[in-house]
Amino acid sequence: MNKFREGTTTMQHVSKFRKLLSMMMLLALVCAGSLSAMAESAFAPVAKQDLKVGMVLIGSQDDGFSGAHYNGLEGMKEALGLEDSQVLYKFNVPENAECDAALRELVDAGCQIIFGNSWGFMNYMEEMAEEYPNVIFSHCSGYKNNGVNFNNYFGRIYQARYLAGIAAGLKTVSNKIGYVAAWADNAEVNGGINAFALGVQSVNPDAVVYVKYISSWFDPTLEKQTAVALLALDCDVIAQHVDTDMPQVAAEEAGKFGVGYNTDMTPAAPKAHLTAPIWHWSSVYIAQVQDVLDGAWVPQNYFLGLREGMVDLSPLSDNVAEGTAEKIEEAKARILSGEWDVFTGPLYNNAGELVLAEGETLTDSDITGGLMTTLLIKGVEVK
Repeated sequence: MNKFREGTTTMQHVSKFRKLLSMMMLLALVCAGSLSAMAESAFAPVAKQDLKVGMVLIGSQDDGFSGAHYNGLEGMKEALGLEDSQVLYKFNVPENAECDAALRELVDAGCQIIFGNSWGFMNYMEEMAEEYPNVIFSHCSGYKNNGVNFNNYFGRIYQARYLAGIAAGLKTVSNKIGYVAAWADNAEVNGGINAFALGVQSVNPDAVVYVKYISSWFDPTLEKQTAVALLALDCDVIAQHVDTDMPQVAAEEAGKFGVGYNTDMTPAAPKAHLTAPIWHWSSVYIAQVQDVLDGAWVPQNYFLGLREGMVDLSPLSDNVAEGTAEKIEEAKARILSGEWDVFTGPLYNNAGELVLAEGETLTDSDITGGLMTTLLIKGVEVK
């Protein structure tokens, strides 16, 4: 939504992802049900020299979200020893019929598996999968799966957003935190807002998260303008679910603080940035492409989190409040234990109504496309 620009080189990421590969492959076996289930793949093995992998991206390789996916697929390429010519990209593809055209070009180029990194690509990829049953289509951030050659992958970024909320809740003085958000009525966006707010409230129950939607994933000018508007409401920390670092730049220019997204945005706003929820996409790309090579790909959905290394926080900057690292580590340990997760009741919506009873936990389907589509929790206000 830079994309892995965390102050380390691509090869350092590749090394990390190689360590994750065995874990990811094991998880794939578990999710599929058994080794025998993996043997039931409808796809024959592909010789490495014959493999072609395609990706349709909503942005460029230099924006936050698409850049993270680009770096993730490049990490896969390095880890599996593929040539540059074997990985094909379609950048800056809008969520309209141009997606259909880009997918067809990748099919015509001979790709055996094609990834798409934006919510609005979902229906186009579903239709294309029906038309081309011998090609695998793997969609990021949606929820559909045709049980044959079309699956979905995403991560529990809400876990990292909760941890980032702790940093924001400890830093705010005004108890007003701004949040520049992409789309309303979107489970991915609202789930992130809610998780962030719960993290804030875990250390600062008096703080309120003010949200402004911009109806775009990527609009540098509007992102900055929206952050400025939130700062004018006396918000002294600016968080975001948009693609560029402009909200962090706005926070620094105002002498305030911020929480970025997708990458460590400290270089863009060194006096303001606290931390950012970040993605490690190579793990899931390595797992799926290796399965294609082995003839073991099955249409399972991936929804991975902190425990699997899919999501994390960028390093805390020197701007965080004292005690932030300790509080974050405590919360992270709870999540990693598997005994607790972010969306555990009691949970109230921002009208004060109970939506999740004490001890209950939201299902993955609610998080990815059900209740979370419209839910905003207590302590979140739309401006």
